[in-house]
Amino acid sequence: MKKVVLMVSIILLFSCQEKEGDGVKVTVKNTLDIDRAFETVEIDASDLKLLNASHFYVVNQAEADTLTSQTIDYNGDGNFDMLIFQPKVKANSEQVYQIFASEEKDQEAICYSRFVPERTDDYAWENNRVAFRTYGPKAQKMVEDSIKGGTLSSGIDAWLKRVEYPIIDKWYQKHTSGEGSYHEDTGEGLDNFHVGTSRGIGGIAFKTDSLYEVSKNFIGYNTIATGPLRTVFKLDYGSYSINGEIIQETKTISLDYGQNLSRFSIDIKEANTISAGLTLHDNLGETAVNQKEAWMSYWEPHDGSALGLGLVLENPEQLVAFDKYISKEKDQSNLYAEMKILNGKVDYYAGFGWKESGQFQSKAEWEAYLSDFSNRLQSPLMIKVANAQ
Repeated sequence: MKKVVLMVSIILLFSCQEKEGDGVKVTVKNTLDIDRAFETVEIDASDLKLLNASHFYVVNQAEADTLTSQTIDYNGDGNFDMLIFQPKVKANSEQVYQIFASEEKDQEAICYSRFVPERTDDYAWENNRVAFRTYGPKAQKMVEDSIKGGTLSSGIDAWLKRVEYPIIDKWYQKHTSGEGSYHEDTGEGLDNFHVGTSRGIGGIAFKTDSLYEVSKNFIGYNTIATGPLRTVFKLDYGSYSINGEIIQETKTISLDYGQNLSRFSIDIKEANTISAGLTLHDNLGETAVNQKEAWMSYWEPHDGSALGLGLVLENPEQLVAFDKYISKEKDQSNLYAEMKILNGKVDYYAGFGWKESGQFQSKAEWEAYLSDFSNRLQSPLMIKVANAQ
């Protein structure tokens, strides 16, 4: 009975809003031969200015149901710059949505990130499928001062979660309170992924002759957004020397609901190419690369289970080469994608799939996910915005 009443209410509300003509119509077109979901579409604030609102709700015009949406203030001026939502569109078809002003704020932050001063100075982020972290200046200084507990690495760590709800705050609280450890799995997953000085999952490096050089820890951060569909933050790595050149680096990282891969947008000055890597740990797994689709993969045995690591370039034309770099030195074996830097920038996606999460059960499934991810990137959903009449 409650579901019937709710649906009737949504239909009535939608009908009233449509008659009033104060919504914005958005048509989403899918040109691929596959049904599409868990892909985020972005609506610029300028397309919604007639609604004169800071919060919105999105209605599927055909089914009269509401979709989760989120506004994001990228420049920090107190006004939103973008509205995002995730449509469901059948193969080779289009779906019409209506956007209306709302007084309700965005929903719970499933896509979440924050600076973690209580665990030295990590920065951690997650969505409903995966979680990551990387390391700050205090952790670096502890290593340099020979203080126990520090971490000197610009690699990207993975937290292997098997639940869809947020775990970052819970796991850190358990760790810092002494009530438990996130290195032990009590049903939600655990951190048993080794990063060390490797690139982890998507950390960058610079190829110099036959070697790879890397930066140290980030020196500053800025949390831009958390919410039901996307978290965004920026990490500043400052200036550092690589092979006699002074490099300036910032990373803008985002993670969307329903995806296993974080987006890394790297701003680099004074370099022509960079390489992003996937750690090969003890070289017991299987690598795969796809030049045309611009992705690489490492499927490895992992603590009695299996783990897939992957990286996909946003623009395949920036791919220079793949390099399976094997070293006898600890943490130095990585699978690399070398990329051209265009206009001081390169964008790619990197992440993982853990067999115990139930998301991927084989190397073939993981590589199919990366291939599908690349194809969707190269054929994005087409958006047409028009004021409702």
